Amino acid sequence: MARPSRPRAGRQRGGRRAECALPLTWWQHDLLLDSLQHQGTGRHVEQLSWRWCGPLDTERFTAAWQSVTDRETVLRAAVDWEPWPRVVLHDRAAVEVVRHRAGGVDWDELVERDRLRGFDLRGPGPLRVTLVDDPAPAAPATRVLLTFHHALLDAWSVFVLLDEFYRAYLAGGALPGGERRPDIRDWARWLQHQDPGPAREFWTRTIPEGAPAVLPAAPGPDTLESGCGRAEARLSAPEAERLYRWAAAQAVPDSSALQAVWAMLLYRGAGLSGPAQVGFGVTVSGRGIALEAVERLPAPMRNCLPMSVRVDPAHRLGRLLRVLRDRALDMAAYEWVSAGQIHEWTGRATGGDPLLASLVAVASVPRPPRELRADLAGHGVRIEPLYASGAHTAFPVALLTQRGPDGSLTLTAAHDRSRMSAADAARLVGHCARLLRELPATGAETTLAQVLAVLEGDEPPRIARRRGSAAQRAARLRLHSIGERSDVESIPSGS
Repeated sequence: MARPSRPRAGRQRGGRRAECALPLTWWQHDLLLDSLQHQGTGRHVEQLSWRWCGPLDTERFTAAWQSVTDRETVLRAAVDWEPWPRVVLHDRAAVEVVRHRAGGVDWDELVERDRLRGFDLRGPGPLRVTLVDDPAPAAPATRVLLTFHHALLDAWSVFVLLDEFYRAYLAGGALPGGERRPDIRDWARWLQHQDPGPAREFWTRTIPEGAPAVLPAAPGPDTLESGCGRAEARLSAPEAERLYRWAAAQAVPDSSALQAVWAMLLYRGAGLSGPAQVGFGVTVSGRGIALEAVERLPAPMRNCLPMSVRVDPAHRLGRLLRVLRDRALDMAAYEWVSAGQIHEWTGRATGGDPLLASLVAVASVPRPPRELRADLAGHGVRIEPLYASGAHTAFPVALLTQRGPDGSLTLTAAHDRSRMSAADAARLVGHCARLLRELPATGAETTLAQVLAVLEGDEPPRIARRRGSAAQRAARLRLHSIGERSDVESIPSGS
């Protein structure tokens, strides 16, 4: 796929003029092609919802979002495939805000319909907002649904944009000043100047040869189901607090405890005996890079990297925890590298053994500044807790974790129902919760076999073989080869 050496400005759809064009990252290539393959399914679309308690001026609300759109370049971004795949940045985009009266729509149906609607990313606007008035005459309240696409935004970015929106709303609907930097252009330029050599050397040295166990379930029959499903289990606030304190006493983050449990479930699902390699994906913020103010930069920076670890039932649990912790620290220097690149570097891009087929995601987003919450309260507005749905990804199953405002921990198994039934997903997330509750009761000598013994007698969850035609399988393999040519020699310095 040949490309020009410099991106060029030009007239785009709808008569809008693109100020700048940026190369797609390898990760965006994979995600966008998967979205095209699964149009109408809501793949890679995430939603946040919350309750706005207090008066809400629709005109001011819309003006505030428009002000944020005018300020933040990524909200005026689109994707074009001709003459070469790229992100085009428009000088203008209209925000979509729709309000429904109380009783006019069913909330659950609205949320699902809006997710399945997806986005036509050929035009600018990877985010939209829907308002539904609550039938609460005693006090005004409105449910807010924010829907966005992962090709151009991650959850961290959306929380940054929400802070900007609240400031604009409090200021009467307009943010002072023009475009803010850094933005997606600065991130693209930073990526362009990275030398992939050290990353390639790290991953080829770190990833062992052979086929790791990548599914946390035993082979099973066709589910006869379709679509995306979600199964949940919950650790109460005291249970979650015991887990966090125990992890701290082991000198590991709680994410290492989650990953250790998932690694053991992968081992158990594969029916292995003796030492064996397992592999799964872990999410990273992508913001641990040397770019000024990167924590306030809205862009699709969140990434998935392969975690490969050896599980030996005879080894102590503490050893696995430390290996996972240290591996995560080593990977932190390469948060900007995609899983597709790593598969290419390790010779797995065109039919080799995959490094991952599941994902462990720990919710990590910035909190609104305390003074901002106080200013909203001063205007009679209170924001009740946010609920993040998580996106339906291309993985057969993903473990999503989110801590509630009461300190509890919700575990969600987001799954492809054609691969894993609702009953099996519930069994899997239930096993995960049981092992997490068991960890604080372990001692320094506890082995992995002893931890897994908690599940003895329980049937492992089942997962069906992948469906799809030969053409679809070939298309999946092409996801990696396209990314090999995703570099562009330069980005205009004036962008």
